[in-house]
Amino acid sequence: DMAVGVVIGASFGKIVTGLVNYIINPFVGIFVKSGNLDSIKTVISKAVVDEAGNVVTPENAILWGTWIQTIIDFLLTALCIFIVLRILMKAKNTLERKKIEAEKKKAEDEEAKAKAEKEAADAAAKAAEERQTLIEDSIIRQAELLENIRVLLEKK
Repeated sequence: DMAVGVVIGASFGKIVTGLVNYIINPFVGIFVKSGNLDSIKTVISKAVVDEAGNVVTPENAILWGTWIQTIIDFLLTALCIFIVLRILMKAKNTLERKKIEAEKKKAEDEEAKAKAEKEAADAAAKAAEERQTLIEDSIIRQAELLENIRVLLEKK
């Protein structure tokens, strides 16, 4: 993954450099007297040329235009990387949020299921208790009836 990122990054750097050199630089050249950013410089010492036209000592200059181009390259690359990372992080956060919501829904469903099972168990226990009470009442009534029958039979 990292190797792919390096290759893509290098290619993207070439695209940005091309954008600056072939689109932005000529556009800026419209507003600059010299025609393009590359020609913007401050000459510290001029080149020394011999009689044959050969450069003996090269020109010493501060290349402001090249430096500005490099800054533009960097800013465009940083902006593009920022946008891509922002999109990726937003997608990641959306996926994490969906995962958390799914886990929360699952927990709520499990809690509701447990509550329903508890209510069903409580209802079953209450019904069993009521049946037991009815059986005990029936046994007491039968015992009373049998006692009454015994008393009546003894009187006869």
